[in-house]
Amino acid sequence: MQALPNLILIGPMGAGKSTIGRLLAAELSRDFYDSDHEIQARCGADIPWIFDVEGEVGFRDRETQMLDELTRLEGVVIATGGGAVLREENRRILRDRGTVIYLFTTVEQQLKRTAKDRNRPLLQRPDKEAVLREMFGVRDPLYRATADITVRTDRRGPRAVVNDIVRRVTRLVDPLKCKA
Repeated sequence: MQALPNLILIGPMGAGKSTIGRLLAAELSRDFYDSDHEIQARCGADIPWIFDVEGEVGFRDRETQMLDELTRLEGVVIATGGGAVLREENRRILRDRGTVIYLFTTVEQQLKRTAKDRNRPLLQRPDKEAVLREMFGVRDPLYRATADITVRTDRRGPRAVVNDIVRRVTRLVDPLKCKA
């Protein structure tokens, strides 16, 4: 069996990319990187501050640079920010340097999971549901076009999602090993 490539998690805010990414990395004995956390650590500032000072374009420039760096590592699990797929350059980087897994969730589930989160600049508006629906309309086709695998996360525990990912990625790498 060939080695598993980098595993790259994409999807909207509240899909569980960070939580599932950590568990997946532990399950596979790999290093885990969250691109948003890496950007914050490098900048010494949180994402809302970066958005305030540099705007979304400045943040997206930093994101592209970080994705380029992280995907050059080998055998890692990476959780991306929800908007990482907005740039064609990012989509190409992700597709070329790993197995991309779209963690799909509904807008309703996103609303529940992000209800009290103040660290999401794009959700600091009165009608969060309208914002999430608009983002879903733009981003869902990009997630689907970029992903090798789509996994639903709503109404499932993180451990069940991780087991599903491991099974499906193993099947991609060694189709004879897993017939389920």
